[in-house]
Amino acid sequence: MQQHQGQFSVAALCRAMQVSPKGYYAWKRRPQSQRAKQDVALLEQIRAVHAQSRQTYGSPRVYHELREQGAGCGRHRIARLMRENALSARLPKRVAVTTDSGHALPVAPNVLNRQFGAERANTKWAGDITYVWTGEGWLYLGIVLDMFSRRVVGWAV
Repeated sequence: MQQHQGQFSVAALCRAMQVSPKGYYAWKRRPQSQRAKQDVALLEQIRAVHAQSRQTYGSPRVYHELREQGAGCGRHRIARLMRENALSARLPKRVAVTTDSGHALPVAPNVLNRQFGAERANTKWAGDITYVWTGEGWLYLGIVLDMFSRRVVGWAV
């Protein structure tokens, strides 16, 4: 309501929020509660632990770290404060291992020798793969390109 007081009257804002003007002014004069003051202090500690972890700790790890430091707080309180202040664990990037050099299988010769230009269609093809993380695991996409037209000759998932 304080943000919109310049645009609307207090009476109109109170009607929209379904509160009485008397109740609004009483709330505004009321001092900050002890719990709210403790939350502000605890939030500073949470931010410090979260920053020290390079933003990789979620609420369970922040809770355990604060308990080790001697802070008296509950895990649900920490989770609530982190949620209200948009503090969340940054997940590591998922990396797929696509190369296994330690095998005894034959290796195909490099017949293109980095000469990717082609004079005619269907004389030189090249292939590559890419991968995307999905909820079910890694999805691999393999393609074959015609080096003359740069068009996809074939693909498989």
